[in-house]
Amino acid sequence: MAYNKAKAEYIWRKQKDQEERKLRALGVDEDTIQQLHNYDWDMFKAERNYKSWNILMDSMSEIEEKEAYEPPHSVEALLDEIENEQLYNLLRELDNWTLQMLFYKSLGYTAKEIEAKIGMPESMVHNRISRLRKKVKKLL
Repeated sequence: MAYNKAKAEYIWRKQKDQEERKLRALGVDEDTIQQLHNYDWDMFKAERNYKSWNILMDSMSEIEEKEAYEPPHSVEALLDEIENEQLYNLLRELDNWTLQMLFYKSLGYTAKEIEAKIGMPESMVHNRISRLRKKVKKLL
């Protein structure tokens, strides 16, 4: 369950108001009450940040476990991962240059980096990827 900061702060303020009323009834001076309030507020914020961080870290570890995905190491491995038969057939008909561009694009390379890897101009990389994207949209 997610940590609700607003709700936790509301509860803290409500409890703090009750505590301060009791302190005033006991005759504690306002400076001391204010110092206690400031100290408790700092402790609450520190705890809240700690909880937020732990929740974030817990959810990140869950995501990492779920997404233990290993990227393909070759064009053939990329093609083997495709489950849609029509898409697979479309990609099988492509030339090797376009397949290599698609492979590097799937790994997160930019067109400039792909240009350096395969020696084809960046504009050509953009054009081929764009054409392939249009073919895939028509297919799907």
